[in-house]
Amino acid sequence: MQLESLKVFCDLAETESFTKTARVNGVTQSAVSQTVTAMEKQFKALLIERSKKNFRLTPEGEVVYNHSKRILHTFGALESKIQGIKGDLAGSIRVATVGSIGLYDLPPYIKRFLKDYPTVNVRVEYRRADEVYDEVLSNGVDLGLVAFPVRDARLETIPFRSDRLVLVCHPENGLAKQKAIKLKSLEGLKFVGFDLDIPTRKALDKFFKDQGIAVEYVMQFDNIEMVKRAVEIDTGIAILPEETVKAELATKSLAAVPLEGNYSRQLAVIHKKDKILSPAMKKFIELLKKAL
Repeated sequence: MQLESLKVFCDLAETESFTKTARVNGVTQSAVSQTVTAMEKQFKALLIERSKKNFRLTPEGEVVYNHSKRILHTFGALESKIQGIKGDLAGSIRVATVGSIGLYDLPPYIKRFLKDYPTVNVRVEYRRADEVYDEVLSNGVDLGLVAFPVRDARLETIPFRSDRLVLVCHPENGLAKQKAIKLKSLEGLKFVGFDLDIPTRKALDKFFKDQGIAVEYVMQFDNIEMVKRAVEIDTGIAILPEETVKAELATKSLAAVPLEGNYSRQLAVIHKKDKILSPAMKKFIELLKKAL
């Protein structure tokens, strides 16, 4: 029996989805089903109870899953150890990132990493925050990049930088003339914000609640680009990471005002706690922690 079959079975047990398992492993759903069938013949036991409403491992399936996880973990550790001894950095790294990090923070790091380690293939996928977590937990990617990381016992969270948050407004807005602004002074002002399920929106709403203020959200979007475009036509003001508005500040299509207090957006790398990180993945994380 090949390791690939054990991995497919473990992915299926964890995702409970033939569709996700097929996508993660780059095969068809039929191939996933055939792998399970072949394993059931190998062990002469039913491993999965199949029904439209429920997905459940049989007792025999639980045993196969637990032992397969240990086998894959041991092999991964062995492979990583050998690569470390040889000093070889090769293979691939699958990364899922929220759009703001992928567009504004990640590019220089990808450029540096590929220059230093040209034999490593880095594949970056852009996802919504909830999808990044889902991809990491379902083994769809190796690493996830998120803002305001959510605690999860299944995940390892590695902070790598903080982005200062600033008030962003139209250059002719009266607020643009201020050197700094208190959060309390934003009471009742019109805001362009993120959708309710976006981590940055949740964090900002908590900041407002802690200060005992309420703002009026006139427009809401799921990405920073749309927020900036709405602020550019003076629909309202916004609070955004300073790093994401550098281009607009240079062209003076937007103005930014520092916030009084320590308001920042924490960026973090996430991966499954039981994942064996290859030397290349470790180097990638190490690089993210450095200032370029």
